[in-house]
Amino acid sequence: MKRVFSGVKPTGHLTLGNYLGALRRWAEVDQHRADALFCVVDLHALTVDHDPARVRRLSRQAATLLLAAGLDPRSCTVFVQSHVDEHARLSYLLECVATDGEMRRMIQYREKSARERERGGSVRLSLLTYPVLMAADILAYGTDEVPVGDDQTQHVELTRDLAVRFNQRYGHTFVVPRATHPPVAARVMNLQTPTSKMGKSDDSGPGIVYLLDEPEAVRKKVMRAVTDSGREVVYDREERPGLANLLEILAACTGGDPEALAGAYGSYGALKKDTADAVVEVLRPVQARHRELAADPVEVERVLRDGAEKARAMARPVVDRAYRAIGLLAPAAEAAADPVPNAAR
Repeated sequence: MKRVFSGVKPTGHLTLGNYLGALRRWAEVDQHRADALFCVVDLHALTVDHDPARVRRLSRQAATLLLAAGLDPRSCTVFVQSHVDEHARLSYLLECVATDGEMRRMIQYREKSARERERGGSVRLSLLTYPVLMAADILAYGTDEVPVGDDQTQHVELTRDLAVRFNQRYGHTFVVPRATHPPVAARVMNLQTPTSKMGKSDDSGPGIVYLLDEPEAVRKKVMRAVTDSGREVVYDREERPGLANLLEILAACTGGDPEALAGAYGSYGALKKDTADAVVEVLRPVQARHRELAADPVEVERVLRDGAEKARAMARPVVDRAYRAIGLLAPAAEAAADPVPNAAR
């Protein structure tokens, strides 16, 4: 069975875009077709200035929402990145294989560091090196497939490069993963800026539908969504991005086709109303399950503890093998139990 790894970063509240673009597929498809691991990648939230209490709160909320979205611990492994030391252990080894030039060519580093400098802030070293930690997240588990959006493809390519380079220099150690681009029901865009993705780290609250928004807040945001000049309801992503975004959201929520749906509406108002109602209905079971889980935090902690134990058992042999391959001495107890000296490998 193929192994799949993916994660969510707790840098903001999860959105409708996160659900329609990833979480729903993880629950409905990926956890059943593969040996799947889903992780709250909290270490990645430390690459920029942050409030520690908020990171903890958002990490717990993200984990709870993964379960509320339908991830079943009996079918997949759900855990928190920082609970498995092997991520950080392997990250340093991969830093010793990566190059400065590779890191500085990462598009997200260039964009995020530029924003930090524009704000007058300093750029943390971890912002430069976090793609290596992402590679460690993937390689530690012998991952075969990494389902990602287009904006993360470059990071998976770096992961592949590091795996191949390590294997060539130190002996075959890592599975070389590949990025997969599963069909996405909708690439959900910001309701106020429909040319930009609906991102959880965005500050433009009125344009973002959060998974835990109350129904009336959802309706208000959708009804106030930016549309386009003209009156005819047509599906045209390039020329009418606001309308296209609403049609794609409605299609994703109802299982319809954006172009076919466009022909059913004679006004923007009717389209907005139906889209708002559809979003509320899609989020209703997720929110209800989240309330149940939030009322039982001990159960969520148990799931995360058990998930970390399973993840650790998968990652430790891989990372230990990488430590030996790159030339590090095994701990004394391990060396005594190992009949094959490192020099003979």
